[in-house]
Amino acid sequence: MDSKTWIEKNEKYVMNTYGRFDVVLESGKGCIAKDVNGKEYIDVSSGVGVNALGYCDTDYVEKVVEQLKKLQHTSNYYYNKPSTELAEKLISLSDMSKVFFGNSGAEANECAIKLARKYSFDKYGKGRDEIVSLKNSFHGRTITTLSATGQDVFHNYFFPFTPNFNYGNPNDISDMKKVITENTCGVMVECIQGEGGVNILQKEFLQELEKYCNDKDIVFIIDEVQTGIGRTGTLFAFEQFGLKPDVVTLAKGLGGGLPIGVCMCNQKLDKVMGLGVHGSTFGGNPVVCAGALYILEKVAKKEFLDEVKEKGSYFADKIREIPGVSSVKNMGLMIGIELEADNAKEIAKKCVSNGLFIITAKNLLRMLPPLIITKDEIDKAVEILKNSILN
Repeated sequence: MDSKTWIEKNEKYVMNTYGRFDVVLESGKGCIAKDVNGKEYIDVSSGVGVNALGYCDTDYVEKVVEQLKKLQHTSNYYYNKPSTELAEKLISLSDMSKVFFGNSGAEANECAIKLARKYSFDKYGKGRDEIVSLKNSFHGRTITTLSATGQDVFHNYFFPFTPNFNYGNPNDISDMKKVITENTCGVMVECIQGEGGVNILQKEFLQELEKYCNDKDIVFIIDEVQTGIGRTGTLFAFEQFGLKPDVVTLAKGLGGGLPIGVCMCNQKLDKVMGLGVHGSTFGGNPVVCAGALYILEKVAKKEFLDEVKEKGSYFADKIREIPGVSSVKNMGLMIGIELEADNAKEIAKKCVSNGLFIITAKNLLRMLPPLIITKDEIDKAVEILKNSILN
């Protein structure tokens, strides 16, 4: 069947919740995707930051298939080796104490919110249950993580939302101190607001906020769903901001294309979750964890992370040379591009037609390329972007 027929079939049976491009993908390798008509695309979106090693990395596929042939799933009434190995590796690399495995970033953030509320309940009793996040943030699409998301556009339709969420202004410590009250149990932030427009927060602000939380015994949560696993040139973005959070959430790039979510906590919180308090049917799936362990071992190497930083700078500098680009924001291979014509969505559509997968955030073009992208592929992507802007 051609792409038109596949699209018609999909729209007949699948809820229409996504604004899709008219592309039906069939295969991919590295940074190159191929559709059912045989057309190839350079992908600088990675499935929104998921395909950290690109499409179908040979060794990743081997690890996943090897585990699939042995044990594809077990309930959490039993232990399995891959999830234990992955947990050990995550703890050794993060200075955290315990992990909980789920299946998405939203699940990981739900767990973080539960941790903060239960820690406070156990220590202070009922009533100290407010969560404060930042305006322009994004933390997921469940009812509770939408409540944690500081964007009014998401607070619609699904009333009533989970109560006791408040929002402060990014990079404004005075405002945050006003929003945080004696009933606040947790503060949740992204070091870089990806969906909010690739907004890189100020180091001083985050450090002051962390100290304020520590002084008030408020759980300090960093959402690394999009920024984690090497995306910014360090394994975790918070390392570049000099932070030591109580809780860190991960997803996207850790799974490499398979669903995973991780909530990690430090020693202060490692006994908060007890038997039956929280759970997930598919959490810690052995197949997913086997793949994630391979990704983590590869990405965590210093030389790999140094290359991400170097390629990110190279990419950003090349984009700045394009006429019609007014500014570029980046940390590693997390890149936001502001256009003089303020027509990001139109240009993204032209890019796809010209063979480049790129996404948007607010009024920006956004790039989250596979971390293994080459400079040759970067040059080709820049050329397609340039032609899409100028023609």
